[in-house]
Amino acid sequence: MTVEAYILFKVASGREREACQQIAKIKEVTTASIVYGEYDLIARVTVPELPALEDFLAEKIRKVPSIILTSTMVIAQECKGKQKNKE
Repeated sequence: MTVEAYILFKVASGREREACQQIAKIKEVTTASIVYGEYDLIARVTVPELPALEDFLAEKIRKVPSIILTSTMVIAQECKGKQKNKE
């Protein structure tokens, strides 16, 4: 079963654009955006299963040098969006 999640990022000051561009190049990332507020970036990711999310975070996301902190939220149910509109 495919797992989708949002990942919020805090990055080093002034490195938002660079980090967002690096994250956007990763194949599992479906969207990547710079945001204002407590976090600097948000990305939506799709992986084949839950254990793959842990590997993705450890092997790909946490290796981006300017990332200071991440917060991951697995999507439990989508109420509006591309997936919901297909039904």
